[in-house]
Amino acid sequence: MSEIKTLFKNISWVTSSQIVVNICAFLWTILIARYLGVNDYGILSFAISFTVLLGMGTDIGMTTFTTREISQDKSKAKKYINNVIPFKIVLSIALFLITALLLYLMGYNKLVIEVALIMSIETIFICMIQFISGVFQAHENQKYNSIGGIFAGILLLLFTSITICFDLGLMAVALSYALTYLLFLIFMTIKMNQHCGIPKFEFDFKFWKTTAIKSIPFGLSIFFYTVYFSIDVVMIQFLAGDYATGIYNSAYKIVSVFAAFYVIYQYVIFPLMSKLYAENTDMLKLSFIESFKYSLLILLPLSIGVYFYSPYIIDLIYSSEYALASSVMQILIWTVVFLFINGVASSLLNSIGKEFSVTKIYLVAAVFNIVLNYMMIPVYSYNGAAITTVLSEILIFVLMMYSISKTEYKADWSLINTCAKLIISGIILAVVLYWINVSIWLAIPIGLVVYLVALVLTRSIDDTDKYIIKEILKR
Repeated sequence: MSEIKTLFKNISWVTSSQIVVNICAFLWTILIARYLGVNDYGILSFAISFTVLLGMGTDIGMTTFTTREISQDKSKAKKYINNVIPFKIVLSIALFLITALLLYLMGYNKLVIEVALIMSIETIFICMIQFISGVFQAHENQKYNSIGGIFAGILLLLFTSITICFDLGLMAVALSYALTYLLFLIFMTIKMNQHCGIPKFEFDFKFWKTTAIKSIPFGLSIFFYTVYFSIDVVMIQFLAGDYATGIYNSAYKIVSVFAAFYVIYQYVIFPLMSKLYAENTDMLKLSFIESFKYSLLILLPLSIGVYFYSPYIIDLIYSSEYALASSVMQILIWTVVFLFINGVASSLLNSIGKEFSVTKIYLVAAVFNIVLNYMMIPVYSYNGAAITTVLSEILIFVLMMYSISKTEYKADWSLINTCAKLIISGIILAVVLYWINVSIWLAIPIGLVVYLVALVLTRSIDDTDKYIIKEILKR
């Protein structure tokens, strides 16, 4: 099977999974937000963001590093599985104790502490799932990751629906998350055992040390990225209170559903790029250019549509109680475009051994985000946090492109020309949507037709795109 067909097969699996998961996430987000109300939803949002930040300590970049190493040499799989899993268990125990201590020292009330501790357990389960997923990812087999994701999405929707039906409260909502990911972890463990054999835990401390040191650049990148992408919710809670947190996070959750498709390319492109770096650098550059192009082609019209119809979307999903969130969503939706493009760029840099460059970029972005949030939130509340997030993504984009420009994979004129054509197509779409001013249900088909016509007029689809389509359709 050609690389293109393998890539398309994996994209198909992950896309199918993300569609189901995002539909479920869309539904459980509505149910939970409506059930809990703004204040309790703010507490849950804080607990999730707080524990996600601390959850970086259970991985320290080992998943990404392991994926790259196994992608380049499949014979290393057993050694990493046998050592990294027990290592992560030790880190997870430490994480839980540190989380409990920090919450106590920071003076949170009992409810907030209990919800956050439950979510920290869920975070531990997720980190273990991600490692196992990374093993399948390295083998370019996304089937079980995708099936497990679908399984988890449906279960969480079911558990939260039961919780709401029986009016079990905020704690039960948090427990629904933890139970779902425990079952997801069990499923992934069974599949890993079937395909890689039952792990024989090894406590090779020298290997642990070597792996940890080599993983640190990846871990720091993930940590700094998570800080700037999650710290806003934590800072809003500190600086503006539960109500503002609930408003911000209601919009953030919708944008996150769109952003979740980011994992499609991250899951399939990173191992492929790592493999191509060792085998075919020309194909590696092509994969970067085409990934960049398709991210912009797909996400630009999506962002434009959401920008124009955010008030309607917020009212439809959450009710008028969350009406103030529409302005937040209009701002945050632009992070999706840069999120995908920056993800493609970071995958390229990580695959060619430039992980320290990625680490430094996310460090700068994290500091920038924290400082700007501290300045913006007291003045502009949730809108200030949204603006800060977008500006942080733009900063990352500029720094990523600068780092890539110093390698042999720097963007050439053809990519710049293609991006210009796509932006022109997007502007045409925006002008038409503004001018016609119709309901969202009419705007979707009209906008799709207008955008496709604009792509044709600007000649945005080239011979390479046609070749890729033919390879995918070829039997």
